[in-house]
Amino acid sequence: MENIPYKIYLSESEIPKQWYNVRADMKNKPAPLLNPETLKPMTLEELSGVFCTELAAQELNDTDPYIDIPDEIRDFYKMYRPAPLVRAYCLEKYLDTPAKIYYKFEGNNTSGSHKLNSAIAQAYYAKKQGLKGVTTETGAGQWGTALSMACAYLGLDCKVFMVKCSYEQKPFRREVMRTYGADVTPSPSETTEVGRKILAKHPDTSGSLGCAISEAVEAAVKSERYRYVLGSVLSQVLLHQSIIGLEAKTALDKYGVKPDMIIGCAGGGSNLGGLISPFMGEKLRGEKDYEFVAVEPASCPSFTRGKYAYDFCDTGMVCPLAKMYTLGSGFIPSASHAGGLRYHGMSSVLSQLYDDGLMTARSVTQTEVFEAARQFARIEGILPAPESSHAIRVAIDEAVKCKETGEEKTILFGLTGTGYFDMVAYQRFNDGQMGDYIPTDEDLKAGFEGLPNTNFDRVIEK
Repeated sequence: MENIPYKIYLSESEIPKQWYNVRADMKNKPAPLLNPETLKPMTLEELSGVFCTELAAQELNDTDPYIDIPDEIRDFYKMYRPAPLVRAYCLEKYLDTPAKIYYKFEGNNTSGSHKLNSAIAQAYYAKKQGLKGVTTETGAGQWGTALSMACAYLGLDCKVFMVKCSYEQKPFRREVMRTYGADVTPSPSETTEVGRKILAKHPDTSGSLGCAISEAVEAAVKSERYRYVLGSVLSQVLLHQSIIGLEAKTALDKYGVKPDMIIGCAGGGSNLGGLISPFMGEKLRGEKDYEFVAVEPASCPSFTRGKYAYDFCDTGMVCPLAKMYTLGSGFIPSASHAGGLRYHGMSSVLSQLYDDGLMTARSVTQTEVFEAARQFARIEGILPAPESSHAIRVAIDEAVKCKETGEEKTILFGLTGTGYFDMVAYQRFNDGQMGDYIPTDEDLKAGFEGLPNTNFDRVIEK
């Protein structure tokens, strides 16, 4: 066995003091957010009507490579960071592979995931601005849980619109949010105008992140001294989550380890973007080369089967337009899909990197994802979140390939969190009741037909 510990811990003093902004090193910058009424790039003033002013500034900043992390946020980080980088020796031995496998574990906090890294940052800027509270959406519940924790810590109100099928399937996640003081509403709901419209058109809908976003935005703009915050997709979120990759890179550098392949699950992009950012920066600057792999569910395949186009970020079409790989804002994943990663589009940053050929993407079915999760739990001793298990699936597949070819590849993947609030899904899998849903081309067609006019690209060029 090599002289590398199972778990590589950094010291408290090695928690990054700055977030890394990968957009600064991108030759082709992500396309700007568009005002849906004027079709012009959103200004700081316009974005500040929805987001906190400082967060709006971060959203528009594609020039500064590093942005200071306020001391108050770093002090909060110290409660659960640095997060460990783990060498998966047991998994390597079980697979009998020459591959070396590492994972960055982000489940060492009560929210159970990496989402707290951005939740505390967004809550901090809301508090600093003198706001009363924030609104948000949540799908599987990790983001809502993390935000409720951050708001409780800072004394802010927190209103969460939770995708209806998750609200019903994950009552314990919901109750953690309520314990931290959040007001949790199943979405779509009768409490907002957009929710009522969606229910009138689709009375039996199981909900989607796009629906919940629309409701959360409406609730924010109609409530005095409230702003909307988001747990993924946005550039500001990838900025905050870069702490994952920065810590991982520092830990690997300590032992002279360079990963050949970096794998992350991909829904909206927060985990994947955070993990790969500093490594991608090296690739963009021509300093080192890595293979980056985004893994998404076959039931919501925005990268592998979506279109790269301007689209609404929400089902109610009240948010700015973003250029991204998308299935259409009207796309609603099947209620049978239990593995998270349910958003119809992908981060504009990651979409641009993918379109430039700097990363690849794969889709996997949920039964093979849960098979990998069960295998990982039995071998490595951690019950992984279903989202994380998408990355585990491909990491295992790649390690098996190395056994077949004899290649000694070093693999790094992101373990976004734990799956202890996802036991309904695990029960379905263990009982043999879980199936795979893969949308047909006809299923996807309806979402694509709802895409906004494609001349938006030409508007930007002018």
